[in-house]
Amino acid sequence: MTFLGTGTSVGVPVIGCDCEVCRSEDLRNKRFRSSVVVRAGEVTLLVDSGPDLRMQALREGLREIDAVIYTHGHLDHVAGFDELRAFCWRRKDPLPLHATPGCMQTLQEMYGWAFFPKTVHSGYVRPAPNVIDGPFFFGDLKVTPLPVEHGSVETVGFLFEVEGRRRLAYLPDVKRIPATTMQVMAEVDVLVIDALRPVPHPSHFSLEEALAAASAVHAKETWLTHVTHDYDAATVDESLPQSVRMAWDGLQIHL
Repeated sequence: MTFLGTGTSVGVPVIGCDCEVCRSEDLRNKRFRSSVVVRAGEVTLLVDSGPDLRMQALREGLREIDAVIYTHGHLDHVAGFDELRAFCWRRKDPLPLHATPGCMQTLQEMYGWAFFPKTVHSGYVRPAPNVIDGPFFFGDLKVTPLPVEHGSVETVGFLFEVEGRRRLAYLPDVKRIPATTMQVMAEVDVLVIDALRPVPHPSHFSLEEALAAASAVHAKETWLTHVTHDYDAATVDESLPQSVRMAWDGLQIHL
């Protein structure tokens, strides 16, 4: 897994902000909107297409993807949809998109031109929509949707599994984790989880809530993501448990 972005909906630095973190030269404090790429064998999956996708892809040398899987339909996770056309240029078949019914409806309403049946121009995004209704596979990679609560929008995280490898759960936007989802994630090897800011928020985990969730599922290793300018990368890890760290843009986790 490569972190394309680890920031919240406004990114870091924040427009018009002169705080110490926003003025920092530490590259770990430069946070694009949250997104990751997961690679397993010959398969490359993009998780969400946020508004920073172009710069993220250029920074990481991302040229081809096999599919996009979406966590939910908020703008900071779908607003880079049109950038997907660059990945469509390099393939003959339509690009598979996997999303919940609610998120798929949002994509179709926002980008109706892409889903119009007679759209054939090769320069456009050419999607192959797939509604998520349970676990699905890409070769040996099993992807299991993890339903969570995040405001009023239908939201999922994902559990990534390859037999014989460490399991990874990715939950970038969450306020409450249902018991059934907690059971699926139990004893997960690597947990990537929303920790928006140190103080409570109505639709995101705070740092304390994220740490409690990691402890409850007995995650062996935890990385915090979807964070604001309230965290300074140079100092935040000093206050965290040994198995928990703050993720940063460009970080790679090998499973």
